[in-house]
Amino acid sequence: MKTRAVLSVLGADRVGIVAAISAALAESSVNIEDIRQSIISGIFSMTMLVTVDEEACPFEEVQSRLADVAETIGQQITLQREDVFRFMHRV
Repeated sequence: MKTRAVLSVLGADRVGIVAAISAALAESSVNIEDIRQSIISGIFSMTMLVTVDEEACPFEEVQSRLADVAETIGQQITLQREDVFRFMHRV
């Protein structure tokens, strides 16, 4: 089963943020569909639309791996299923 999800990252800018997150996603068989990032006054912000292959790596395991990355690189990382994200942010 493939699940689309929204990944959000926020924290102080530093070298290696995108590399660490991309590596964890690749190891989890997650495909990056779209990515946007910006740096404002030293604050790094990134949003990705990804597809999680839950047969290869369950969604909760991907979240756990990203939580480990977040702790290692000092960022807030949130992974939400796209349908949940859209429901929570509907206008």
